[in-house]
Order: sequence, then C-alpha cells, then structure tokens
Amino acid sequence: MLIFIILAPIFLLLLYFIVQPQAVSIPIKGRHVFITGGSSGIGLALAHKAISEGARVSLLARSLSKLEEAKKSLHLAYGVDVGIFAADVRDYDAVKRAIVEAGPIDVLVVNQGIFVPQELEKQDMDEVKLMIEVNLVGSFNVIKSALPLMKGRKDSRPASIALMSSQAGQVGIYGYSAYSASKFGLRGLAEALQQELISDDIHISVIYPPDTETPGLEEERKIRPKMTEMIAGSGSVLKAEEVAKKTLDGIKSGSFSISFRMEGQMLTIATAGASPQRSFLIAFFEVLFAGISRIVTLLFLSNVYRSITKSHAI
Repeated sequence: MLIFIILAPIFLLLLYFIVQPQAVSIPIKGRHVFITGGSSGIGLALAHKAISEGARVSLLARSLSKLEEAKKSLHLAYGVDVGIFAADVRDYDAVKRAIVEAGPIDVLVVNQGIFVPQELEKQDMDEVKLMIEVNLVGSFNVIKSALPLMKGRKDSRPASIALMSSQAGQVGIYGYSAYSASKFGLRGLAEALQQELISDDIHISVIYPPDTETPGLEEERKIRPKMTEMIAGSGSVLKAEEVAKKTLDGIKSGSFSISFRMEGQMLTIATAGASPQRSFLIAFFEVLFAGISRIVTLLFLSNVYRSITKSHAI
C-alpha cells in the first residue's frame, strides 16, 4: 500500500504530461512588446528590461505627460524610441484605436491596476466599481482589442499574453475586498483564455507579485486600514526591477503562474488548483508539497483571524 501511495502520483504525473503541451520558448528580441500601465512602476521597469533584450516596446497609460517622461527616460537609457498611447483602459474604443495604431503585438503585458484599500462596509461604491472596471474589465478591453492582430500575426513564433495580478489575487486580504475580487477574476480569465488560444500558439501568464516599490504602493500605504497594514505590511517589499526581471523570464518560458520568493512559491503551490503547468519538475513539487502548503496556509489564516478578532475586541 505504501509503495502504491508513493508511485501513484508519479504515474499520474507522467500520464498527464503525455497529453499536456510541451515546454515552449517565447523569444523577445526583435519582437513587439505592448505594455499597459507602462508609464511608471512595474510597467516601466518591464519596458526597460524588454528593450535591453532587444524588443520593440509600446506603452499605454492614461497620462500623456507621464508617458512622454517614460519615453524620454527610455530614449536616454537605450537610444531607442518607444510608441506611446494615451488611453483609459475602461474605454474599449480608445484602447482598440491605440492597439490598431501600434500594430501587431507579439507579447502583450496587461499591467494596469488601481487599488484603494478599505473595508467594504466603509468603502464608496464608486471606488469598488473603479477597481473592477480598471483591473478586470479593462483587461478584457485590452485583450479583446489585441486578439485579432495577435492571432493574425505574420511572425509564426509563439506569442504571449501576461496579466499582472497580485498575491491578493491568490488569497483574500482584509481591506482588499474589491481589489482581491478584481485580481481573482484575472485567474479565471487566464485559465479560460489559455484553452481558447492554445491552438493559436498564444500562451498565457499570470503574475503574482507581493508589495512592490511603486508610486502606487506609496499612495496606498497612506490610507491602508490598520489591520490591512498589519497583514499585508508584514511581508517583504520587492523592487519593480526584480518583478520585471522575473516576469519577463516567466513569459519567455511560457509559465502560466509567475510568483516571487519562497512565500510566493508556497502560495502558488497552495492555490494551483486546475491551472496549467508545463514544467514536470514544478508539477511534481506542486503534488509533493500540496498538503504541506495547505497546512502552512491554514496556520497563517488562523493567525490572521485571531489577530482580527483580538483587534476588534479592544
């Protein structure tokens, strides 16, 4: 019986990978990388990294002045010009015009995001709608606008669509009711979209960064509820450049889930569910450590709920 328990998961994994798509390599050099939310933070760091690897880059954001600043900084750093497009991702027609003007896209990074932390009971519904519309509906607008050009691309090499989620898109966090809902939605979008686009050799990635040093984080920390800061503020903060490097490496390898540091890897294993996995090694560890990661997650949540209860009792 013990041998069966040990060998059964291995046998099932081998059987799984007989029918699973094999490893893929998505080149960046000489290809068009289109980044939304690209005027600052992770988006701008991704632009730097992509250009340094020989990509042609286009940026989309709401603020034309910030886009022009980003374009200038990239030109000074690399001596190349990037395409810039000012549009609100909530406006499907404006996004579509920008993408058509930019031309066929090989790697689409859906990176725009907004978050206003607050308990749902206290939060204004306009703020809730804003997060859903920018983070989730805006992603639909960008991807739907880009799909015809991506599917009709003349470059026969694999293409990629990467969605910038968050660790708050893997586990709910106090004060992030609307934000977590908008980021959890990206996971469902990505899983379904991968099935729709696999025959077009377009590969989906979902990125799950922790708190990252960006202008947005600075603003968020000023208004975070105390309990949110206690939970979310206890983790490590990454630099945008670290997130950009790991993200681009994950895109190039066709990774569906891209996570960061040990705690991020454990969280991704704990929440793997029915997500696709190309790496036999990572799939093996997902199976091997699923139980352990679940226990760790339960212990973490138990501590969170205990802290919340004590705080409200004071």
